[in-house]
Amino acid sequence: MAEITASLVKELRDKTGAGMMDCKRALGESAGDIEAAVDWLRTKGLAAAAKKAGRVAAEGLIGVATADKAGAVVEVNSETDFVARNQLFQDFVRAVAQLAVAADRDVEALKGVSFAGNGKTVEGELTDLVARIGENMVLRRVARLAVSQGHVASYVHNAVSPGLGKMGVLVALESAAGEDVLAPLGRQLAMHVAAANPQYLDQSSVPAAALDRERAVLREQAGSTGKSADIVEKMVEGRLRKFYEDSVLLDQVFVIDGESRVGKVVEAAAKSAGTPIKIAAFVRFALGEGIDRPVSDLAAEVAATLAS
Repeated sequence: MAEITASLVKELRDKTGAGMMDCKRALGESAGDIEAAVDWLRTKGLAAAAKKAGRVAAEGLIGVATADKAGAVVEVNSETDFVARNQLFQDFVRAVAQLAVAADRDVEALKGVSFAGNGKTVEGELTDLVARIGENMVLRRVARLAVSQGHVASYVHNAVSPGLGKMGVLVALESAAGEDVLAPLGRQLAMHVAAANPQYLDQSSVPAAALDRERAVLREQAGSTGKSADIVEKMVEGRLRKFYEDSVLLDQVFVIDGESRVGKVVEAAAKSAGTPIKIAAFVRFALGEGIDRPVSDLAAEVAATLAS
């Protein structure tokens, strides 16, 4: 019997689109013969995802779950918004978000976690769901935040069901303050993150390369005014403050009141609570961001159909 190597499993997975554990089992059942393993997967209905694996999946849902000072957000994509309204799909996304809270894993490791005690992994369950519903689906990404003391707040925008929507946000607050203080503050901050889309938590977390790039652009803009070099540098630093106000969470204007800086809002809440409050981290997932969607030319599609 041929050795079932990781490369052999990957080859079968690439060929069929079936789950990793299903591919390993198929190779075991077929003594390492790739083509026989393909046939085995087909007879079990596990290769049904193969024809769909190349389709762009940019719709779907963001799932958010919190528990015991931790929270997780996941993105599961489908090809159409119609599937996002399917109860089976929604149940899957909700369950994966809850698993992600308990299992601090990256997305590939999360795929291997046991799913709901049914003997399948998350990836195996998703493969079955693809076969049942008939669309390509992808567990694209996951993020988890946790604090040793404090609260992890969540917010779902355009929610279709509790914990499910088109955008999900988590904000981790480290503090000894009570839930009565941290929960409403955290939710407002999460709503702010959803609306303002900050890229960084504070100025110190902005990468040096990003600052250098911004300074170079601003310096070129300021230099075109014909001002002296020292004036140009002052102009650059002044305009850099606008960059921080746009991109850094603590420097942004709080969308709830439209005038206070987020950092000052947190400071005021801490003073009122009589104990420090710190935003430890935040994460924001918007459905489909960064996915290249095919540009559809409806006129061309109709013409091609008529010509065929």
